[in-house]
Amino acid sequence: MSKKTIKGVKTPSRRKFFKAAAVTGAAAAATVAMPNIAFGAPKTLKMQAAWPSGANIFFEMAGDYAKMVSDMSGGELKIDLQPVGSVVKTGEIGQAVSSGVLDMGHWVTAYWYGKNAAASLFGTGPSYGMSSQEVMGWMEYGGGRKLYEETLSKVGFDYVGFFHMPMPAQPFGWFKKNVTKVSDVKGMKYRTVGLATNVLTAMGMVVRQLPGGEIQPAMKTGLIEAAEFNNPTSDSQFGMQDVSKHYHLGSFHQSQEMFEIPVNKKTFNGLSPAHQAILKNAAYAANTDNYFKALVRYSADLSKLMNQHKVNVYQTSDEILAQQLKGWDKVIGDFVKKDAFFKKIVDSQKKYAKRVMKYLLMNQPNYKLAYENEFGNIAKVKI
Repeated sequence: MSKKTIKGVKTPSRRKFFKAAAVTGAAAAATVAMPNIAFGAPKTLKMQAAWPSGANIFFEMAGDYAKMVSDMSGGELKIDLQPVGSVVKTGEIGQAVSSGVLDMGHWVTAYWYGKNAAASLFGTGPSYGMSSQEVMGWMEYGGGRKLYEETLSKVGFDYVGFFHMPMPAQPFGWFKKNVTKVSDVKGMKYRTVGLATNVLTAMGMVVRQLPGGEIQPAMKTGLIEAAEFNNPTSDSQFGMQDVSKHYHLGSFHQSQEMFEIPVNKKTFNGLSPAHQAILKNAAYAANTDNYFKALVRYSADLSKLMNQHKVNVYQTSDEILAQQLKGWDKVIGDFVKKDAFFKKIVDSQKKYAKRVMKYLLMNQPNYKLAYENEFGNIAKVKI
């Protein structure tokens, strides 16, 4: 282009041109950088947990999930978390969510085992070599979710469910003495829930299902002689160390449980796709975070039980574990004979476990060997 100007037309100087361009560019950048602003009030969903507030790690984990939902949505989607009994009783959470009395819940599927025994297969069923991590894998990649949704339909629950926090295997629990033989526990009055009630009954134990808050008082008064709840942190929060000094870790009665988060279907479908995705993906995020937290807290509280409260800690004997597996074989065998749908779920789990656990168990080195190489006999290690 010629440097000559057109007659009668003013040409801006280079300095003025670049100054104007700089102002325009800054304004555009400010527009791009401006954060998204939520218009209108945040959407708040009411959730009731099956756990008491205060010093309760399960309620804390429910709170972790609620915070993640709020953080991921920029505060546009919030969860009003309520403790056990604030709106309905624990056993009524599923129906309350289905009917819309609650938007959401936080509990475990074993708590609706009474409506359909298949509920226990989604967290408190037989292991087949799987831990809770692999059961959650079956849920999402092995056909479990479709079967879970069919189970919900059969019991009349109208909700969408998410899962998080793959729990470590639950302890066999608290006893008045060290129990190593099946004969030691035969006839013993014991607390557990879900299909584990059938399994331990098959072992000859006298099983009573009690809510968590009633376990310690029941053991103190002699209503039960032994009990399990879930883990060293929760058990110590219940004060189990005040009624027993013999704690048995590792058991197949409930070796792969996780939390269930039911969400009212109408409420869920009324949310934006982004908010629906947040409820789902916050469960995945809490899944990892809660597990990391559990390993740190459970091990620290086990140390306190041993060192401050002088609790004797044992690994459940192979004799008792083997008898638990026999109990599972009997219970599952009885159910599959009379319930075709129950059998359908069991067959799906077995198919998944047979392939996945073949790889996993053969691929994993003996981690206990590595631990003992460094620290010595695991039963004698002080933590």
